[in-house]
Amino acid sequence: MLDAAGSSFAKVVKTTVFLKDMNDFPKMNAVYAEAFGENPPARSTVAVAGLPKSALVEIEVVALLG
Repeated sequence: MLDAAGSSFAKVVKTTVFLKDMNDFPKMNAVYAEAFGENPPARSTVAVAGLPKSALVEIEVVALLG
């Protein structure tokens, strides 16, 4: 979706991570670090009771365009 909007992972400035189970935080954090590298964007992580389609994680991003 970032590409379609004319953006990229490098232009992400803020994320919100929704986790169904906070015990999954270490695994999610490792994948997050791989995706965003040494200078990751600001992040909030929230535990939720449920996500669409029984997902375990959902990540919302705010990115710059252009």
